[in-house]
Amino acid sequence: MNAPFPPTAPLIDPFARPITYLRVSVTDRCDFRCTYCMAEHMQFLPKVELLTLEELERLCGAFIDLGVRKLRVTGGEPLVRRNIMSFFKVMSERLGSGLDELTLTTNGSQLARFADQLADCGVRRINVSLDTLDADKFAAITRWGRLPQVMDGIRAAKAAGIRVKINVVALKGFNEDELFPLLDWCAREGHDLTFIEVMPMGDLGGEDRLDQYWPLSDLRARLEGRFTLTDLPERTGGPARYVRIEETGQKIGFITPLTHNFCESCNRVRLTCTGELYMCLGQEDRADLRAPLRASADDGALRQTIRAAIARKPKGHDFDYSRGVSGQISRHMSHTGG
Repeated sequence: MNAPFPPTAPLIDPFARPITYLRVSVTDRCDFRCTYCMAEHMQFLPKVELLTLEELERLCGAFIDLGVRKLRVTGGEPLVRRNIMSFFKVMSERLGSGLDELTLTTNGSQLARFADQLADCGVRRINVSLDTLDADKFAAITRWGRLPQVMDGIRAAKAAGIRVKINVVALKGFNEDELFPLLDWCAREGHDLTFIEVMPMGDLGGEDRLDQYWPLSDLRARLEGRFTLTDLPERTGGPARYVRIEETGQKIGFITPLTHNFCESCNRVRLTCTGELYMCLGQEDRADLRAPLRASADDGALRQTIRAAIARKPKGHDFDYSRGVSGQISRHMSHTGG
C-alpha cells in the first residue's frame, strides 16, 4: 500500500494551517520553582522516561524534513540538561538546510555559562522569562532563583550578539506596580518585551491562578493612559500580538490566550521530553512519538504518526477565566514546554 503522502510533503492541519514551528522540551527539570509554573516540591519524571538527546535530535530532524522552519528549545529550564550544547550543535547544522531559526526560552540562570556557545550555534535571539526587577520579589516568585545571576546571564547574551526578548507573566498584586519600570529598563537595554497572561496549567499545591490573573486588556489600558500605542501587523511565528509605543519606538508584545484567543493563525505544536506531541497547549489530546521512534531506525512510521497527529490538531483551546473557573489543564508547563 502506498503512503497517503509523499515522504516530505509539508504538514497541514485540518484548518489549512501549515505547521512550521516546533517547540521541544528537552527536560522537565528546572533550577527555579516559579509559583505560577511549578509546585515547590515537584515530582519530576524518572530520567529513564526522558528521550535521549540523540532521540530528540532525530525527532526534530523528522519535523524539519516535514516543513518545520523554526525550532524553539524549552523545558523546564533547557540549559540545565546535561550535554545540552551537543543538541544545539547538531540542530545548528540544519540552519539553512530546512531550518530558518534555532532559538530557546530560558530563565537566564545559565546564560552566563552558555551564551557564547549558543551564539556559535547560530542562536540569534532568545526569550528570557523575567517577571520582576526587584531581587526580593524575584526570590519570592521563583522560590529558588537569584536575580543577579539572571542579570549576568542577560548581559552575557547581549555581549555575545544575541538579541534578548523579556517575557513577563502579568500577575495581579505582584508586578502591577512594575509595568513602567520594566518598560523603561527594556528601553535602556535594547530588549524587546512581551507580556503574558497567566495560564491554567497544572496543580500548584495551593496557588490559585484566578487570584493571580491580571488581564492584559487592563495592562494595555494602563499603557494607553501614558503612551500612544499603534497596532502592528507583524507576526513572528508565535502567539504574540505587537504594538509600537510611538513616544519611545519600543515594540511590545501581548500574549493573551484568555482575553483574546490567538488560535486562528496557530502554526505550532509542542513536543515533550518524553516524546509526546501536543497539538494544542490548551487541550489534552496528544500523540506518542516515542513508540514509533524506538520501534524502527527508519522514519517512515514516525512520519506517518506525526501526520496522523497533525490531522487531529484542533481549531483552538479551551482556556477561559470568564466563567470564574480555570478550565485547568492537568499537566505542568515544565512538562509540556513553556
